[in-house]
Amino acid sequence: MSSPKKVLFISYDGMTDPLGQSQVIPYLQGLSQHGYTIFLLSCEKEQVFEKNKHSVQQLLSGYDIVWVPVDYTRRPPVLSTLMDIRKLKRTARKIHEKHSIDMVHTRPGIPSMVGLWMKKKMGVKFLNDIREFYADSRVDGGMWKKGHPLYRMIYNYFKKNEAEEVAQSDGIVCLTYVAEKIIRQWPEYKASTPLAVIPCSADLNLFDSKRIDTQQADWQAQRLNIQPGDFIISYLGSIGGWYMTAEMMQFCKRVSEKIPAAKFLFISPHHHKTIIDTAAQYGLAEDRIIATHASRKEVPALLSLSRYSLFFIKPCYSKQSSSPTKHGELMAMGIPVITNSGVGDVKEIVEKYEGGFVIDHFDTSSFDDIIDKMILAKFDRDRIRQGAEEFYSLKNASAKYLELYQKILN
Repeated sequence: MSSPKKVLFISYDGMTDPLGQSQVIPYLQGLSQHGYTIFLLSCEKEQVFEKNKHSVQQLLSGYDIVWVPVDYTRRPPVLSTLMDIRKLKRTARKIHEKHSIDMVHTRPGIPSMVGLWMKKKMGVKFLNDIREFYADSRVDGGMWKKGHPLYRMIYNYFKKNEAEEVAQSDGIVCLTYVAEKIIRQWPEYKASTPLAVIPCSADLNLFDSKRIDTQQADWQAQRLNIQPGDFIISYLGSIGGWYMTAEMMQFCKRVSEKIPAAKFLFISPHHHKTIIDTAAQYGLAEDRIIATHASRKEVPALLSLSRYSLFFIKPCYSKQSSSPTKHGELMAMGIPVITNSGVGDVKEIVEKYEGGFVIDHFDTSSFDDIIDKMILAKFDRDRIRQGAEEFYSLKNASAKYLELYQKILN
């Protein structure tokens, strides 16, 4: 019997962060059960690492996965990134020298730079997991100001690397069918390179309205002063960056004028004062806003209080590559969404599974059109849930990853 193929997975997101636990570890658990030894190299932030490292170790226990955490460098800007690149390269080299890695599998940005370096220097196979158009997303999200000479230089450097990464890839993953079309048009892409579309997956067992503890949901409603007749529109996740807080508040204000029973539940880890202040800026009364923290296990019960869930994302070039995890989670709960076009495959998914409303313009007329429909609409929540099972299931994603691993390594 041949020995297991050895794969080094590199992530700049920590496994002690929520994203690592929802969008990295579940895939690797499945792959490790099909004859692959996985070395998981991640950058961990000190505070959450100390708090959550034991839970991550428990998640990995029993799987053929070796976790190699390194410290994430927070400051100073730019120099800290260079330090992390050097740290990842040094650690990756040590892992390869000791274990003879067959393939490196990387997330975009810094990890893919390290993956390309390993491909060129060590001859390992390179799976380029393009979860976003990285350099453009930094600009679109306001992290890199292209008007500043330093950030313009950094942007150009990363774009040059991204082009070479595509040219040198042994396989490519993207999150959306829109991104797939774009990548196939890039001059660096070779038609012979396997390219798979694998959207972000949702935990369909956790996000399941039929498994909600009704006592917990009732307790949450009481805690937050949510009454049985309230028309709850929720928002799930962080705010700012690509999420259009101002436009969402303008929409909520218009809803409050047309639906007197409407309240807006923000389930967000931070910036609650910003949420309330932005609402006030657009004339939305504070008693209409509910902002709360929640653990991941508490989120489904809170979401179950929703009539709809809202998210507007900046419809820019980089977001064509985006698959919002929250969309899969909301669909898994059977909750119709109010969202905007121009973000990955979201519009097509909503329309296919009749899972809410999609807005094309952020103006009063467009808002009113949606709100009028919201009041009268009736949705088949089982149909929405079925859409999540078809499009966002971990089982389907894992099968696609396994097929791609086999193509590259066998």
